[in-house]
Amino acid sequence: MNAIEIKNLVKTYKNGTQAVKGVDLVVPQGDFFALLGANGAGKTTIISILIGLVNKTSGTVKVFDHNIDQEFDLAKRCIGVVPQEFNFNMFEKVHDIVSIQAGFFGIERKIAVKNTEEVLKKVGLWDKKNAMARTLSGGMKRRLMIARALVHKPRVLVLDEPTAGVDVQLRVGMWDYLRELNAQGVTILLTTHYLEEVQQMCRNAAIIKEGQIVRLDSVKNLNKFITQETYVIAVKTMESLAGLEAYKPVVVDDHTLEVELNRDEQLNGLLIKLINNKFDITDVHPKGQRLEKLFLSLL
Repeated sequence: MNAIEIKNLVKTYKNGTQAVKGVDLVVPQGDFFALLGANGAGKTTIISILIGLVNKTSGTVKVFDHNIDQEFDLAKRCIGVVPQEFNFNMFEKVHDIVSIQAGFFGIERKIAVKNTEEVLKKVGLWDKKNAMARTLSGGMKRRLMIARALVHKPRVLVLDEPTAGVDVQLRVGMWDYLRELNAQGVTILLTTHYLEEVQQMCRNAAIIKEGQIVRLDSVKNLNKFITQETYVIAVKTMESLAGLEAYKPVVVDDHTLEVELNRDEQLNGLLIKLINNKFDITDVHPKGQRLEKLFLSLL
């Protein structure tokens, strides 16, 4: 069964703006799927229609085969949402924010309390259960948003820029937790501007531009569209770059070079030239921005 099925989705606002133009999209059950696009491309509109915040103009949307037009309540129960902006009461206690959310889905108090304890422990906030939300750090507030989205045990988790403004260390910790959830069978739909997150976690991705899907494939296959790769080369000391002009080397600092190679160019050939120029190379690795290059080429 597919977790999400969208067919010929159209959204035209009253002012005539067509935000979504006949989008077809399928997210298989258990997938970790990325929806990418520039601001205004239509991805937020699609998510808003999916979760019931925006009415579609036409088309069909199903969540685990529940059509949102005929079975919205059943479809909604399948989805947990982590929006980009904090939208909880900053003067409520952490425990109350999560347990009250369970009540919105008709979960009886006893089970809601049990589920709240479970998810708060998983996101590392159980010791903050009686703290007011306003006293939490930014990263803790993000984790609170995830706990609230998971308290009714949804089958699909929608994450809209979940790590925006989160420091690198905490972001990596959140990645690990999301991988764990996905391994347990939760389907995850992610929007993000951190394209390394897509490469690290997602199996499939769609790129949307001006309300239309322009690329839909596995992350692995999307990488194949990139004709160039940037390599980071660490050296003991920076030597002469004479004869390397064709590679357009960029000196990052006294011990680091960045060089961009076309697919048909050999890394070994470049390394030999560097060695001939007396470079003592200590490390070579791809920069890991392949999807970003693809994304920018489509804008």
